[in-house]
Amino acid sequence: MMHMKRRLSSFVPFLRFSSSTSVMLKSGDVLKQARIFSDMDVVEYSKLSYDSNPLHLDSGYAKNAGFEERLVPGVLVASLLPRIIASHFPGAVYVSQTLHFKLPAYIGEEITGEVQATSIREMKKKHIAKFSTKCFKDGNLVLDGEATAILPTLSMEPMQSTTTSDWN
Repeated sequence: MMHMKRRLSSFVPFLRFSSSTSVMLKSGDVLKQARIFSDMDVVEYSKLSYDSNPLHLDSGYAKNAGFEERLVPGVLVASLLPRIIASHFPGAVYVSQTLHFKLPAYIGEEITGEVQATSIREMKKKHIAKFSTKCFKDGNLVLDGEATAILPTLSMEPMQSTTTSDWN
């Protein structure tokens, strides 16, 4: 039952719209989503990326290195950020991302990704948006940085209910 609960609660959108409301992105707007990364997520990421760092795959190794348990790869945690943008702006092109890792994220912890629009400019019928990006666990900063994306529109799509399987 715990596994089923994790799967259903692993992705939680924070911004909701009514179907008749069109919300336009503006500087200062904040979009958030939360996710719990599982053991399977880390193993699959390792297979896909060829990242075999034992801090992510070997509990004993991680503990001997001074961590509480195995770590979720930082780039996997950061994958929340383009996910937030793409879920609200289908067709967005993620152009750049800087990352500064502050705290480890462990398997099973809920991580909340947050993007805040800091500047938006129009260019050839598209929009170049810069975002402040952050991920938190229990209110503590895990990583931060900045992202730039080309958005086809400033009209935000409403979030759909999503489960872990939608990430696979």
